[in-house]
Amino acid sequence: QVQLVESGGGLVQAGGSLRLSCAASGRTFSNSAMAWFRQAPGKVREFVAAITWNGASTRYVDSVKGRFTISRDNAKNTVYLQMSSLKPEDTAVYYCAGTLSPMVTVPLGYHDWGQGTQVTVSP
Repeated sequence: QVQLVESGGGLVQAGGSLRLSCAASGRTFSNSAMAWFRQAPGKVREFVAAITWNGASTRYVDSVKGRFTISRDNAKNTVYLQMSSLKPEDTAVYYCAGTLSPMVTVPLGYHDWGQGTQVTVSP
């Protein structure tokens, strides 16, 4: 099992950038596919981006393609989400998640979750 702690959230103006980090502890991080999800108030948790255990493949929801980049550093047990050209509709709590199963885009596919970090984008 992997314990996950997100950081890097905050308040930013539209058009700005943030980098989220997810620090992992546990022996299985380097074998885990990792993902970022987000949840806005009153909405279901939404897939944002995912990366395979070795970083060879990534996936993104269409609304963030070209603006967000997911990456990982297995030596540091950390996965990142670089967010640029932020929009007010990106406002949400962002969650890091991990799985030993193949990379998928649904929350049920992930068994390790962080507590989340708030991202707020002002107009």
